[in-house]
Amino acid sequence: MTRLPIEDALPGLISALRDRSRAVLQAPPGAGKTTLVPLAMLKAGLTSGKIVMLEPRRLAARAAAQRLAEQLGEDPGQTVGYRIRGESKASKSTRIEVVTEGILTRMIQSDPELSGIGAVLFDEFHERSLNADLGLALCLEIADALRDDLILLAMSATLDAQPVAELMQAPVVTSEGRSFPVDTRWLPHPLPKRHRLDQAMADLILQAHDETEGGILAFLPGEGEIRRTEALLKSRLPKDTLLRPLFGAMDLAAQRAAIRPERSGRKLVLATSIAETSLTIEDIRVVVDGGKARRARFDPGSGMSRLVTERVTRAEATQRAGRAGRVAPGIAYRLWTKGEEGGLRPYPPAEIEAADLAGLALEIALWGADPAEMPFLTPPPEGAFAEAQSLLRFLGALDDENRITAHGRTLSTLPLHPRLAHMMTLGGAKAANLAALLSDRDPLTSASTDLALRLDALRDPRGFSERRPEQINRGALDRIRAEAKRLSQSIRKRDKPSEKAQDFSDAEMAALAYPDRIGLRRKGEAARFQLSGGKGAVMEDHDPLAGERLIVVTDTDGNPREARIRQAIAISLAQARALFADRIAWHDLCEWSRRDRRVIARQQERLGAIALDDRIWKDAPEEAVARAMLDGARDLGIPLSDAARRFTARVALACEAGQDLPDMSPEALMETLDDWLLPYLGGVRTAADWKRFDLLPALRARLDWTQTQALDAGIPAHFTTPLGRKVPIDYSGEHPEIQLRLQELFGQTVHPMVGRTPLRITLLSPAQRPVQTTMDLPGFWSGSYADVRKDMRARYPRHPWPEDPTQADPTLRAKPRGT
Repeated sequence: MTRLPIEDALPGLISALRDRSRAVLQAPPGAGKTTLVPLAMLKAGLTSGKIVMLEPRRLAARAAAQRLAEQLGEDPGQTVGYRIRGESKASKSTRIEVVTEGILTRMIQSDPELSGIGAVLFDEFHERSLNADLGLALCLEIADALRDDLILLAMSATLDAQPVAELMQAPVVTSEGRSFPVDTRWLPHPLPKRHRLDQAMADLILQAHDETEGGILAFLPGEGEIRRTEALLKSRLPKDTLLRPLFGAMDLAAQRAAIRPERSGRKLVLATSIAETSLTIEDIRVVVDGGKARRARFDPGSGMSRLVTERVTRAEATQRAGRAGRVAPGIAYRLWTKGEEGGLRPYPPAEIEAADLAGLALEIALWGADPAEMPFLTPPPEGAFAEAQSLLRFLGALDDENRITAHGRTLSTLPLHPRLAHMMTLGGAKAANLAALLSDRDPLTSASTDLALRLDALRDPRGFSERRPEQINRGALDRIRAEAKRLSQSIRKRDKPSEKAQDFSDAEMAALAYPDRIGLRRKGEAARFQLSGGKGAVMEDHDPLAGERLIVVTDTDGNPREARIRQAIAISLAQARALFADRIAWHDLCEWSRRDRRVIARQQERLGAIALDDRIWKDAPEEAVARAMLDGARDLGIPLSDAARRFTARVALACEAGQDLPDMSPEALMETLDDWLLPYLGGVRTAADWKRFDLLPALRARLDWTQTQALDAGIPAHFTTPLGRKVPIDYSGEHPEIQLRLQELFGQTVHPMVGRTPLRITLLSPAQRPVQTTMDLPGFWSGSYADVRKDMRARYPRHPWPEDPTQADPTLRAKPRGT
């Protein structure tokens, strides 16, 4: 048997685990860590307990268990076993158990001490799945608090090992490179921006087929791309080339056919990233990498995680290329240029950074921990985690303190998103069809948004095809039916015969899963809906559901402003009232409407953010109206009259002079509206009212008697003319200023002052038009007045214009007619 590179690192690894009980193993693709490390640990007798190894995928778990068992000359289920969702092969003699990541979480939650387990291995940890991050955090807590003998090992091909080693407080053991060299070949020129991936891959695969020998492994993002590429290749390949698809949703027999060596002919495997790690397809010599990967991302449209297609990272490309060098020198073709490689991210993001965290939040609540205090390699983002907790509270899985409830404990036992687990817990086995349907891809193409159509197709595919024009994706439908059957059986096994679930309709069950997605049609022509969770959504006007008053939205395109509905089902008002009677209540609503530019007072019967009934609140209290008008003031801005503007300018000057007065700058006034404006808003309800509103009394009321006296003394509001008339002083400019008719200052020989500051005087004509501006009135009388007098006498002959204004009496009157 060919010696694998990992064998040289095994002594150091075993020594580290024996001394420290923890280690991080960094071994490039093809080194043999999955195949040899668990057996080496077993042989070394590191623990008397079971060795549990985590794999990110079901196929990888089965394949790893098969290869480990083969090395012992056994079948899976003896010394080596495996456990995945819905399938288990293990016995009392099993010492190594390969499990998928979610299984470990269930094992820990049901037995926090991990009784009988001596070691936990996290294989392919570089994929940074949500369950792997959670599993490691939980195991580290167990090892620190309960089990100092628990052996922990993180294994990876492309991981930046140092951060993991620091988190685990463990040494890094590194293995040398892959078994055989791999020659990498890039495209000579970039592909056109709008190229078809399946066509480009088919062409590159045929090129690789003509230029090389041995099995070919081609990486495509999903089943759809695999099927389309397969169709393009079938008629162009030699008859002795065997075409084998490989993706997670295939049945086990077809997956095994893709993995096992062929007795004759040349094999071409079209695979998703399921073949990227852990699997060794022995007769592969060539890899063709399409450069795309599907990742789990939180999809606001469905309210759950969804697979999205993205460019691979450099680490993933390295991992894929390594598949070609497992058993002989290989060649890796890449569907991008060498120059484009520099634009690839170095590592894929951790799933915890972008995935739906509802399941994680439920598990952490069940564990009874604070995520901020748990040893996560990447802590869950605060905002996304808070949103997940909010959903769980909505579902009744957490209480107001975010502690798990009895209902939440029940939800955690089902291998479903908490939304669907909640629906199945209340709806029973009857909800299995809907749970499976909402967990998978849409089985219908070119269909309306109506979820009821999908359920009809699921229950009676043949009859549906005869009645309806929509095309059914048979593969997706078969997969959904199989999952529905498994869920139905599991719920029946869990529930006692006496615990009968309620007989909910499909629409009611959808509402149980999506209580935040009850949609009420808004008034108007367009099919727009307000959702109970507060967001808005729209569908095509011609859609059959467009005229429904109430719907349950189960999928949208995720647009944060106004999502387009992709899937929904109609629900009646009576059904909604019956389901959510404890959440429906009357609310008095008095608020500022930016659209109507007025205070709106309504009484509404609300379910979340939607109003099932809406009435005018005729006797709304004045205080409530005034408080709503405060928001109107914030929206419209503060309209200062000339008098109010002069007052705030005086206060600002007084503050600069050292007086202790409130800040009346526009920013400060807006920030403190609640403190000074509320008592004066009686009768103000509209934008027009606000425009006419005089703020001066409210502003003056901010000063007490002492402050007002000091302000009036130091910075007076008015200048008293020789005729005894009070003229307001404007302090908003560079100099305090007054405006008055020139003739009113006849006889004034001293320039008017405020304290030691001269007033800027704008002298007006009898028609109230500016004639002259001065800050030296005696100088004006002795200087330019003569020219002004000449002009004014011609324009206003009936008004007095004495030669010596300092000797004349002030006046605002004209001469009598005839004089």
